[in-house]
Amino acid sequence: MAATPLMAEFPELSHLTRADLEDLSNDPAYFQAVFHSLSCVKSLYQSQTELGLANEAIARRNTSLQDLLYQLRSETQDSFDEAKSLESRWKDVEREQREVYQRFSPQFLLLRLRHATTDQDNASEALASSFVQASSSSGSNDPSDVDDFVKEFRELRKTYHKRVMWGDRWAAGQVVWRDE
Repeated sequence: MAATPLMAEFPELSHLTRADLEDLSNDPAYFQAVFHSLSCVKSLYQSQTELGLANEAIARRNTSLQDLLYQLRSETQDSFDEAKSLESRWKDVEREQREVYQRFSPQFLLLRLRHATTDQDNASEALASSFVQASSSSGSNDPSDVDDFVKEFRELRKTYHKRVMWGDRWAAGQVVWRDE
């Protein structure tokens, strides 16, 4: 029999006669029997079986890891939720911290000094006015009352003038704030 491309590609069929080849093309059962006896088909089926077994082994391994992966996913979600909660809390803490630190900022302290100076001036003037009104209405000036008034008035005015001096120094840039 002459060498044909079919015989070259499938040498296992070279022993078949022309009549066998015609029967092979006409009988599907005979074709299936011969087809499945070819070594390249057997090799293909063997490879397919090995790949199927490997896939099953991988699937079993993945299935065995499934619970661990679900647990890790849950732990990761919990950690993420906690991180988001802490991030939200961080913003509140930062705001609270700014509010607390704002009370100690140089601008706020200068404002407080100015208010305290004004309040001190008002307090000393109110003391002087009440002393003058009390003296004019009663007509008697007890020396101990005058001494007490002078002592108290001096203390109030001394505090007032110290605050004015501190404010003037601050305005002149002679006050240095250290962030220690």
